[in-house]
Amino acid sequence: MKIRYIYQQIISHISIIIVAFLVLSLLFAHYVETLVYTNKAEELIDYGENIIYNLERSTDSGEQVLSQYSRVLSGRNIHYMIFAEDRRIIYPTNGRIFLKDEEWKRIQSGQTVIVKQDLNRFEQAVTFVLLPYMQRGEFIGGLLLTSPIQGSREMISQINRYLWYAVIIALAVALLLSWLLSKIHVNRIKRLREATSIVSAGDYSVRIPSTNYDEIGELAQDFNNMVQKLSDSNEEIKRLEKRRRQFIADVSHELRTPLTTMNGVIKGLRNNMIPEAEKEKGMQLVSKETNRLIRLVNENLDYEKIRSNQVKLMKQNIALVEVLEIIKDQLEVLAREKNDAIIVVAAEDINIYADYDRLVQILINITKNSIQFTENGTIHLRGKAGNKETIIEIEDTGIGIDPEDVENIWRRFYKADLSRTTNPYGEFGLGLSIVKQLVLLHDGEIAVFSEKGKGTKFVIRFPQRA
Repeated sequence: MKIRYIYQQIISHISIIIVAFLVLSLLFAHYVETLVYTNKAEELIDYGENIIYNLERSTDSGEQVLSQYSRVLSGRNIHYMIFAEDRRIIYPTNGRIFLKDEEWKRIQSGQTVIVKQDLNRFEQAVTFVLLPYMQRGEFIGGLLLTSPIQGSREMISQINRYLWYAVIIALAVALLLSWLLSKIHVNRIKRLREATSIVSAGDYSVRIPSTNYDEIGELAQDFNNMVQKLSDSNEEIKRLEKRRRQFIADVSHELRTPLTTMNGVIKGLRNNMIPEAEKEKGMQLVSKETNRLIRLVNENLDYEKIRSNQVKLMKQNIALVEVLEIIKDQLEVLAREKNDAIIVVAAEDINIYADYDRLVQILINITKNSIQFTENGTIHLRGKAGNKETIIEIEDTGIGIDPEDVENIWRRFYKADLSRTTNPYGEFGLGLSIVKQLVLLHDGEIAVFSEKGKGTKFVIRFPQRA
């Protein structure tokens, strides 16, 4: 059987309140009853002690004292009698007093006996007390005072009646408050459930009000954080999917051109459509395109190894100026083809903590990139020491990069200039992507600053050895 949460809340609240009220009511009723009978008994004891006190100081037989107290006490519906040590009543009438053995023993020993309710031994239900009358430490009689309990019962019944009125009113108020509070909590949970349904339908824009003063508010805050992470993850999945599609398109484009060229040459050779004098040129073209495909595969493999942390670095302290000079020597021929000059500026005492082969790979990639976009210009290779870091700057005077392309140059297969497909190196748009990953693998940083038509500067920062 399905029971709605609001009813569960109300039932649990009311059950606890009813049990609490019942326990408190019973305890209070018992306390009131005990208090009423105790006060009545104390009143009787006070009158009894006064009677005994005045009898002991009376100069006559005490008849006057007894008659005065009879008139006073009868007005308060209290009766008393005096009995001797043999249980014989000596005032106000003759007869014998009926006491239990235990009560008689206690009063003989000088103790006061209190009976809050007695229903059988007198003409009506009464509260009575027994006070011993002692002379020189010996028991010579006692005093019995009785008061009907009917008035006490009426007072207790009236108190209990008002108590039940208060309980009923309190229960009604509690029921209303319980319903209101349960409604508030259920509405908050309902908002969470509705928001969860929206998220399950694929909408990650939903947010619900959150607080930190109770668990439901914290749950709402956690829900918002979860939805935000789901939204971020969804956006990342979309970006990855877009990149995957772009990657497939780029790879397909990169593969199609050389494969088409190779297929055309092979068909021409097979069908003798290429003159004998052109066959050698065709074979060289096929070889060139084959090497181009091998470079594409190798660069992709290298990129994936770096991204998956499969590349292990063998870091060591390296004289930076020597590395920069090696880069200059290796690329000087390529620079002369563009009528460029490579200038190295670095102090001999500057060291860099890096993997030698990967550092050379980084510098060659960036420097070749600078040569590619610089003509009749200068490429500066600088090295300097920073605050617990070594800084390398590669700056050219080339064509620069458009502002909207600066952040995109690190993307895989990205090409700011489509004409790069004709270049012998870096034509696949992977060089700078590999550079970025290798720098991060060294716990370093790389930044690019460029202005269209005024050149580009790459700044690489490697931390020094700890």
